[in-house]
Amino acid sequence: MSEMITADLVDLDLSADTREAAARALAERMLARGRVTDLDGFLADVAAREARMPTGLDGGIGIPHCRSAHVTEPTLAFGRSTAGIDFGAADGPADLIFLIAAPAGADEAHLTILSSLARQLMDAEFTSALRAVTDAGAAAALIRGEEGAEGGAAGAAGAEAGAEAGVPDARPGVAHAEAGGEAGAEVGADAGGGSGGGSGAGAGADGAARPFRIVAVTSCPTGIAHTYMAAESLENAGREAGVEVVVETQGSAGFTRLDPAVIAAADGVILAHDVPVREKERFAGKPTVDTGVKAGISRPAELIAEVREKAARGEATAPAAGTPVDRAGAPGEGYGTRLRTWLMSGVSYMVPFVAAGGLLIALGFAIGGYTVNKAPSVMDHFVWTEADSWGALLFQIGGVAFGFLVPVLAGYIAYGMADRPGLVPGFVGGAIALTVNAGFLGGLAAGLLAGGVVMAIGRAPIPAALRGIMPVVVIPLVSSAVVGFLMFVVIGKPIASAQKGMTDWLNGLGGANAVLLGALLGLMMCFDLGGPVNKVAYAFATAGIAVADPSDSAMKIMAAVMAAGMVPPLAMALATTVRGGLFTRTERENGKAAWVLGISFISEGAIPFAAADPLRVIPSSMLGGAVTGALSMVFGATLRAPHGGIFVVPLIGNPFLYLVALAAGVCVSAASVIVLKGLRRQGAQDAEGGPETSGAFAAVPKESVTA
Repeated sequence: MSEMITADLVDLDLSADTREAAARALAERMLARGRVTDLDGFLADVAAREARMPTGLDGGIGIPHCRSAHVTEPTLAFGRSTAGIDFGAADGPADLIFLIAAPAGADEAHLTILSSLARQLMDAEFTSALRAVTDAGAAAALIRGEEGAEGGAAGAAGAEAGAEAGVPDARPGVAHAEAGGEAGAEVGADAGGGSGGGSGAGAGADGAARPFRIVAVTSCPTGIAHTYMAAESLENAGREAGVEVVVETQGSAGFTRLDPAVIAAADGVILAHDVPVREKERFAGKPTVDTGVKAGISRPAELIAEVREKAARGEATAPAAGTPVDRAGAPGEGYGTRLRTWLMSGVSYMVPFVAAGGLLIALGFAIGGYTVNKAPSVMDHFVWTEADSWGALLFQIGGVAFGFLVPVLAGYIAYGMADRPGLVPGFVGGAIALTVNAGFLGGLAAGLLAGGVVMAIGRAPIPAALRGIMPVVVIPLVSSAVVGFLMFVVIGKPIASAQKGMTDWLNGLGGANAVLLGALLGLMMCFDLGGPVNKVAYAFATAGIAVADPSDSAMKIMAAVMAAGMVPPLAMALATTVRGGLFTRTERENGKAAWVLGISFISEGAIPFAAADPLRVIPSSMLGGAVTGALSMVFGATLRAPHGGIFVVPLIGNPFLYLVALAAGVCVSAASVIVLKGLRRQGAQDAEGGPETSGAFAAVPKESVTA
């Protein structure tokens, strides 16, 4: 990091009291050095990253970071706060703040900064030195890793840090998955010293008994800071326990696979991850601890002790036990969270089939008329010069695509629960759901059943002789038979009755009930802009039209959902056009793109605005979405296509009134956000231009609130 941080990128008396103010103060230093070209644009990118996942870490550390087109070269700025700033860490405010900037597309540079810094931050001597250093130049040199500066700063930190770091850096029995720097010698207090019998077992040169060997994998949703901190923490705990630890970090820029010989020689496996482990089958047959990435950071010694105890008991995973979601998870993660993840896995794989099949069916009706569903098979009758034949072709292709919806939904719910072994029983169960007319409810039940059966098989003790045939013979055979029996004989008919009841209820909707349902779906579509709540509303709508002959009520619901989903980006685009002075220059540029995203039914076009100012943008979007959803139901607009935005208006029933409903919601939402931002500007003027801090990294420049 020789050129990434210099003395003028260090603020040892950071006076900011909020995360956005801290980011602005450090970013201004980058701007002064020519490392950032557009301050507001860069801060908007930082805000968008922070909105996805807080960047606070235990131990009083905050690491806001992003890749941005407004950055000229990889840069690191450091600030130290006396009062502490809340970055979302569980243990309280952060006093050491690192703002990391990398040019757009510079994945390697970004990861190099983060991984190197993350590993250093696990060294208590390093962080103690940063808290004690009194000179900006010395702080920059310490972060760059210059040995002289490190020694001086460490001395300033106090004798206790040196006493705690009494473990030699080059202690035998510790391996690293990556080259690039010695691991810090300090082990946090939670290493605890009593790590499962890790006394000095075989770490010496006498070779009387080799040390216990562990291979580990760490990964997190963004694949950067937590991934590398967990790796460093496990390596440090292994060093303390006299255990060999080799870590494979599966980051966002890919990963270097562990040598198969290293895996074969390992006595145990630790998987600390919040996303599925890639190529997990490599670790089959080993004693395994499967947990969340934060556990790898906060309690590595316990994980090492746990895997040693499993090895002592002779426990080993079977090849089928690849369950990326069924794990202990991070502290506080309950069954409800995992259930949502499993269901969203199935929905995300199903949506492309819905979009393709629905659009093809809608185009078939548009070209061939509303009797196209009664046309003979195009294999028996197809005339190249007749529009009706082309309409029938599109309709029949779309019908085939729709035939995959329930099996794909069930198959990938099971996949989310049990990885690849869940696919076969999941698809089989989904196909049976169609056979017994259980529909989407049957698909949901079949997917959960299939995943649960495979997970149960994976936990059973498996003789060594059967492990080789488990994934290709035993698991598909047993799980498919069990799921098939349950779907055909036990739960299929009750679920089919429930599905019919729901369909009849939708068909009977009218008057106030339909309006309230439209408003509710509109609220859900605009609540999290493409997140889980939005997906639930969208899945509910597409489930109704995913049949060859959907009911009128189902098509009204689909129309209301799509219209409401278009409101947030269009409203933000309109607001930036009408009252541009209330928005930053970057937001005004985003507003231009939001026009296109909005008419294309891409709700995510409003995310940059919501990330910068959620307390004003999200309620305004929800208000407009509810208005549009309710009006669409009142007007009786219908839609057979599940996607397409303004481009499928010719396929909509009552298209003019549909557009009126959309325009009304957009105007209501835009007016609401303008009023709320205007009130904020007035408040800022009354406070003599004080910074706005209600939104996550709102990044509102002073000139924009005084213009």
